[in-house]
Amino acid sequence: MTQTAGMDSIYALQAEVLKTLASPRRLEIIHRLSEGPRDVGRLADELGISQPNASQHLAVMRAAGVVESERVGREVIYRLADPDVVVACGVMRGVLLRRLARLSEISDRAEADDDAGRSAASLTA
Repeated sequence: MTQTAGMDSIYALQAEVLKTLASPRRLEIIHRLSEGPRDVGRLADELGISQPNASQHLAVMRAAGVVESERVGREVIYRLADPDVVVACGVMRGVLLRRLARLSEISDRAEADDDAGRSAASLTA
């Protein structure tokens, strides 16, 4: 048995999808596709990247089941396999924004404490 005792196989699948999403460019592609299906050329133009680069990202995402493709004439149109992937990405984005806000508050407080300490020291000097 290759699984760790008690580990559900869904964890392995989740880890594979998360590895696929561990690219800022792929996250950007997901958000573009949440607005509607796109062909590779349009995605590349919108993202400011080469068409081969966009195709490589889409191939990785298709292999992981994140996007689906359909040939329409000479074009290959991509869409999200499940729109809830955007919801999941949005939840994580919210977690990170709140974390950054907390870190900013801590930094601001530390800076204010340093300023107060310097002011107090200059008064006693």
